[in-house]
Amino acid sequence: MNILCVGAGLSGAVIGRHLAEAGHDVTVVDSRAHIGGNCYTERDADTGVLVHVYGPHIFHTDDAEVWDYVNAYETFLPYKNRVKATTGGAVYSLPVNLHTINQFFGRTMRPDEARDFIVDEQADTSITDPQTFEEQAMRFVGKDLYEAFFKGYTMKQWGCHPSELPASILKRLPVRFNYDDNYFFHQFQGMPENGYTTMIQAIVDHANITVHLNTVFDRSQAEDYDHVFYSGPLDGYFDFELGRLGYRTLDFERFTCEGDYQGCAVMNYGEVDVPYTRITEHKHFAPWEDHEGSICYREFSRAAGPDDIPYYPIRQVAEKALLGDYVALAEEADGVSFVGRLGTYRYLDMDVTIREALDTARSFLSHVQDGTRAPAFFVAPL
Repeated sequence: MNILCVGAGLSGAVIGRHLAEAGHDVTVVDSRAHIGGNCYTERDADTGVLVHVYGPHIFHTDDAEVWDYVNAYETFLPYKNRVKATTGGAVYSLPVNLHTINQFFGRTMRPDEARDFIVDEQADTSITDPQTFEEQAMRFVGKDLYEAFFKGYTMKQWGCHPSELPASILKRLPVRFNYDDNYFFHQFQGMPENGYTTMIQAIVDHANITVHLNTVFDRSQAEDYDHVFYSGPLDGYFDFELGRLGYRTLDFERFTCEGDYQGCAVMNYGEVDVPYTRITEHKHFAPWEDHEGSICYREFSRAAGPDDIPYYPIRQVAEKALLGDYVALAEEADGVSFVGRLGTYRYLDMDVTIREALDTARSFLSHVQDGTRAPAFFVAPL
C-alpha cells in the first residue's frame, strides 16, 4: 500500500517505520523544517549544549516494550527529574515530599507524623468528593501548601482559576511522606544520549520511507494514498469549519550565561506575580556532558492563537462538546486515521504516544489482512 503519515513526530515516525518494515511504501510530511515535532533537539553552536527547542522532554515509562523500542534507535542514559520550586523567598523540592513539608512548616516530622499532620491539621476533610483542582488540592494538602506550590503556578499554566479546572489534573501530582524527590516513579527513566532528533532520524531511516519537510498537508492530497495517518490538529484537518479547539501554548525567553545558572534542570515559580511558570537549564538534562556555557528558557503559558504551536489541550466542557462534533466528522471520513496528541486532542506522554503508535500500526495491518475498514480513531478521544 501507499501510506501517508502527516507529521514527523513520534506518532508519524513510529507508525511509518512499522508499516515500512511490513513492506508498504510510506511518505512522511511535516510543515516544519525539521523532524521530531515538539521533541526536536539541537546542539547550540556556541555552547555545545543539547537544547530541547520546544521545552524539555523527559522520558519515563513502565512499558518495557516501549523502553526497548527507543533504546533500539538511540542509547538512553540514566536521568532522574528532580524539580525545585521557588516560593515565598525559599527553594523547595517537588513533588511535595517529607523534606518539602518539614522545611515549609519548620518541623522535623517522621513519615507517620507528617501524614497525620497533613490529614489532621492541614487537609480539608469536609471535601469528600473533590470535583475541581482547587478542591482536590485542599483535600489532599490543605490551604498553605496549595497556595504556595499549586495555586499560582496553575493559574499561570492554564490561564484560569484552579476552581475552574477538573480534579483529575492534580491526580498526576503525588504527595510523598518520604524523602524521594524523583519527580516520576516509573521503572524506566532516561534521556537519549544524542537527543530525540537523532532517535527519530534513525526511526525514519528506512528504504521504504520518504520524508518531505517544509510541506504543508492539504486534504486533497489524501486522494493520492491508500491511507493517511494524520497527527496534526484534528480541527485543522477539517479547516476549522466547526470552530477551533482550545489549546495552551508556550513562549520561551531564551538566555545564556557562563557557568551554572540555577543548579538544576527545572525550577518552578509558584507565585502568581512571577510571570513565568518555570526556568529550564538545558545542560542539566544531559548530566554526563560538561559545558562552560549554559542555555536557559523562561517559560510563559498563554492561550494559543491561530498561528501558535498548540501544546496542551484544554478539554473543558465547551472544548469537549466541540471535540464530539469533530469526532463525528472524522468518523465519516474515508481513508484517514487520526493519531497522537493533536489528532486525538489528548495530553500524551512520549511513552504513551509510542505505545499507541505501535498498537495502531499493528491493528491497521490486521485490518489490511482482513480486508476491513480501518477506524478513524484507534484510541477514542472522548
